[in-house]
Amino acid sequence: MPYRLLADAVLVLHLAFVAFVVVGGLAALRWPRLAWLHLPALAWGAWVVLAGEVCPLTPLENALREAAGGGVYRDSFIEHYLIAIIYPPAVQGPLGRGVQIGLGVALVAFNALVYGAVWRRSRRRANL
Repeated sequence: MPYRLLADAVLVLHLAFVAFVVVGGLAALRWPRLAWLHLPALAWGAWVVLAGEVCPLTPLENALREAAGGGVYRDSFIEHYLIAIIYPPAVQGPLGRGVQIGLGVALVAFNALVYGAVWRRSRRRANL
């Protein structure tokens, strides 16, 4: 039982990290110092997606699930948990490398726009 709880805790941490990577820049609009935490997280998340790497939290979760006697998954965290939420069943399937790169580019582009707004806002405050 403790392995299953630990695996679930890793899952929640992983989901929270992914959410922070995607929308943490929006929080930096309100709390600009948060950028010091978000930018390294964004860099890591973008690198994992663009390079096609596996986040270390995925094998950790799988190892804990296996130790608990449960099943493991072989695809990525995003494919296993998030694709089913984001896309309807008709378009689900393994993420191709092109889609993965597109998601990484979209992640960086979205956050570049957000940080442009953060920068403009901080410039306005400095000029007051």
